[in-house]
Amino acid sequence: MKGELLLAGSKSDPTEVEVCFVKAISTAQEQSAKLWELRAATSLARPWHSQGRNTEARDTLAPIYGWFTEDPELPDLQDAKALLEELKG
Repeated sequence: MKGELLLAGSKSDPTEVEVCFVKAISTAQEQSAKLWELRAATSLARPWHSQGRNTEARDTLAPIYGWFTEDPELPDLQDAKALLEELKG
């Protein structure tokens, strides 16, 4: 949540935003909370994409997205899939 709030601010520090999302991914992994891990990875991949760091964004998001095999209609999965499509092109 902190990372999202920082992104919404007019003077967000990209490094601080990145640290928040990396910490969120790590925490989700420790708790085996795959959906939260996906959300954090998607949130991290967005600013990386806008910074032209597409390979890093894809390499972070794709393996987590690939873990999900059920219910592709979940909004979080649709969001991650759409971002991955953008990262390909």
